[in-house]
Amino acid sequence: MGEVEKRLKKIEYHQQLLLEMIQTQSFPAYRLIVKSDLSEEEVKEIFQLCEELSAQFQQQKEEGFVYFTPLLTRFIDSLNNKLDPEETINAFLGQEIYVPLMEVLKKSLPIIKKQIKS
Repeated sequence: MGEVEKRLKKIEYHQQLLLEMIQTQSFPAYRLIVKSDLSEEEVKEIFQLCEELSAQFQQQKEEGFVYFTPLLTRFIDSLNNKLDPEETINAFLGQEIYVPLMEVLKKSLPIIKKQIKS
């Protein structure tokens, strides 16, 4: 094993230890990003998705919509496959990222789960 590979393995090991040190309650979204091994580009895509969905949510809310399951469906379909949608929603809420959107997505989760089971 070359010197670079040894250093990379050591960095990966230290990263795992750091994840264990970080309490789940503090920065849960960042913890999830690191745990899921997402790249900076992948994270930017997630935040872009949330920006788009937040704008749609605000527009639909102003138009009087009360059901937002299509937003959750798009979130689930577009979310990076390394992430679990429910875990991501809870992590974002825990870190207070896109709170209004995440709250409405969380409320829609039982509806989607029920549809999937049927």
